[in-house]
Amino acid sequence: MRKKLPKHIGIIMDGNGRWAKRRGLPRVFGHKEGVKAVKRIVSYAAERGIKYLSLFAFSTENWNRPKDEVSALMKLLNEYLQKEINELIEKGVSLRVSGRVDMLPDETRQKLLDAIELSKNNNKLVLNLCLSYGGRSEIIDAAKNAAMDVASGKLTLEDFESKFDNYLYNPDIPDIDLLIRTSGEQRISNFMLYRIAYSELYFTQTLWPGFYEDELDLAIDEYQTRQRRFGKTDEQVKGN
Repeated sequence: MRKKLPKHIGIIMDGNGRWAKRRGLPRVFGHKEGVKAVKRIVSYAAERGIKYLSLFAFSTENWNRPKDEVSALMKLLNEYLQKEINELIEKGVSLRVSGRVDMLPDETRQKLLDAIELSKNNNKLVLNLCLSYGGRSEIIDAAKNAAMDVASGKLTLEDFESKFDNYLYNPDIPDIDLLIRTSGEQRISNFMLYRIAYSELYFTQTLWPGFYEDELDLAIDEYQTRQRRFGKTDEQVKGN
């Protein structure tokens, strides 16, 4: 019997800086290697039949990093979008972005919008890049928009909770089934707080630039050994 795959995998891509430091290189070299890891994992996830892949690429807190590092990260993102969009389309990948996109540089934001438009009809894998993203910010933005609709009469207070999902970034993207964090850290770091309520967590010592296909297989294998109860008892789950 074929084991069930996680429908939505989220990855906190951590360890680029440490990867570079261990080799006596500037942090930007770690980020460049991290982009290579993104390319191979996106391709492999699509091959394995994963439907949604959310990558924590740049947080709202990352804006506080040194300006030269932020600038280098935006440049790498621009290059990735320009070089990889055709291959993403060929592989059936549909690009999305989650976060406060208005904070991104104009060039980066436009390249993202263009890539999203070009890939919108693909349905093999949804690649959700979390940029200028924070889990708390997402919930705050959603609550503000929902509150405005309540005030205008578009949403009732009775429906507020049941329809709150509709106000999240990319509301059609489902909750995360499997959350992976690289580099040995065991924190959520403000990533998709609403959508990870019942996620299975997987932590690995591997730094993100060294994360290869076999490591993703290990995470998926571990996920398939877990019993997901969603608040139910063992007996209830086994009876389904």
